[in-house]
Amino acid sequence: MRSGRGCAALVLAAGLALAACSGGDTAPTGTGSLGSTADINEHSRDDIRDGGDLRLAMTSFPANWNTLQIDGNDGEVADMIKPLMPRSFETDAAGNLSIDHDFFTDVQMTSTSPQVVSYTINPKAVWSDGSPITWEDIAAQANALSGKDKRFLIAISNGFDRVAKVERGADDRQAIITFDKPYADWKGQFAGNSMLYPKQVTTDPDAFNTSEVNAIGLTSGPFVVRSADRTGGLITLARNPKWWGDQPKLDTMVYRVLDSNAWTQALQNKEVDAVLLRTIDDLQNVRAVPDLTIRHAPLNRWRHFTFNGAPGSILADSQLRVAISKAIDRQRIADLMQNGLTAKPEPLNNHIFLRGQRGYQNNSLGFDPDAAAKELDALGWTRDGTGRVKDGKRLVIRDVMYNDDTWVQIAKLIQQDLGKVGVELTIDTRPGNRYFADVIQPGDFDVCQFVFQGDAFPYNGIPQIYGYYPDNLQANFGRIGSPELNDLIDKTLSELDPEKAVQLANQVDRKVFEEGHSLPLIQNEGNYGTRSDLANYGAPGLASYDYTKIGYLK
Repeated sequence: MRSGRGCAALVLAAGLALAACSGGDTAPTGTGSLGSTADINEHSRDDIRDGGDLRLAMTSFPANWNTLQIDGNDGEVADMIKPLMPRSFETDAAGNLSIDHDFFTDVQMTSTSPQVVSYTINPKAVWSDGSPITWEDIAAQANALSGKDKRFLIAISNGFDRVAKVERGADDRQAIITFDKPYADWKGQFAGNSMLYPKQVTTDPDAFNTSEVNAIGLTSGPFVVRSADRTGGLITLARNPKWWGDQPKLDTMVYRVLDSNAWTQALQNKEVDAVLLRTIDDLQNVRAVPDLTIRHAPLNRWRHFTFNGAPGSILADSQLRVAISKAIDRQRIADLMQNGLTAKPEPLNNHIFLRGQRGYQNNSLGFDPDAAAKELDALGWTRDGTGRVKDGKRLVIRDVMYNDDTWVQIAKLIQQDLGKVGVELTIDTRPGNRYFADVIQPGDFDVCQFVFQGDAFPYNGIPQIYGYYPDNLQANFGRIGSPELNDLIDKTLSELDPEKAVQLANQVDRKVFEEGHSLPLIQNEGNYGTRSDLANYGAPGLASYDYTKIGYLK
């Protein structure tokens, strides 16, 4: 999924389209599939001029700069932090991996029984204070994410709950990880949206949870944080003077907190240099500006509809959730929201794999409003005028979402569908600031909408989102699951044969649909508006950015 994974980081990205509200017959932007294309205006370093600023938009200031901690588990924050932190692998547009040699000279699985993985750290790699990156940083992070100490409020275990020990290798620059249970997505433990943090952050629970609430501490990447102004909503990254790799072409990367509805206008006004486009109007407006270009490659982000099945909630009954899900016409949502933005609008039909990734198949229960109505009747929710009642209680559910025009439009479509079978849905919009920390994590919703962000590791987000462990919810905000699903997840994560792992993952996906956990809606079509002379940035698909090569053409 938040990888070939479907999910390990949450994101409040502006998202998809309001195409249904727009006129004209604008042709679709592109037809490439995820896992095969990227559109970043690729150029060699020699073509890029030295200097310049890349100005970008984000919807909210970080609630926590530690993306491993539950409050920091936000895809936009992860995207902003990637130029600052070590990762073990780089990814191309097809999801193929190569070791990031700026940080590691070698990463390999040296044994399968037991599973053993060695990480050899680049001897030049240092934190921003000049101290070396060592095996102790890896060991501390592995312990923090293991789940053994519940004081660490982790966003994702990322397979470290399967690690028996982390030991010093040949020297301080080598870590040897030994697993007590196999882990299929071991390459994603320090890659994709999962970055390595210094031991100062991960050794102690208090430091893990709170030390990076207001600002990030030690970093290690081509950029460092020059300034962060929460009040003004502005974060500036500048070149890292201690960076040992290729010198970044850009002088700074500047992130501005900006309402997503204003992103395209800000691009036109030369206030930002690249934004995700959401509507036909956005596309038309960008095409009308001579020095702007639209980049297209299907994006690794997808919208979904999550149910709250916590005990005592109106949707605690899985049969009720499934009946409601069958009444939602996701193809209609795709047609209306993506018309003109992609050649073939279609819903996303898998929680684990994104469309275009190896392993993707349709495991959904389908759209069947007649069956939905009959199942609601059988559950005792009887018709009462336009709605339904059971034991004197009306079937009214509250749909909570970030206050974004696109989310509201999708909610209205769902509201219409559910109204036809007697389910009343109210729309409850919230501001982006602390949306996850104050609204979604505590379960202040009946259903909610936000975006999951995938990367090239399909499995490490599965237990995080779909496993149900009451003392360690991670990102299962709807509190939905079962022992049977947990067992199936465990088998999937333990399978080192790639083909068998794909088969098991699809069984997990089907079970997630059958439990009424959540409903995938649509995958982002990946249209970006950028400055025409901006190179090596745009619509990356599954590819990771080389932040040292981003810049402006000579």
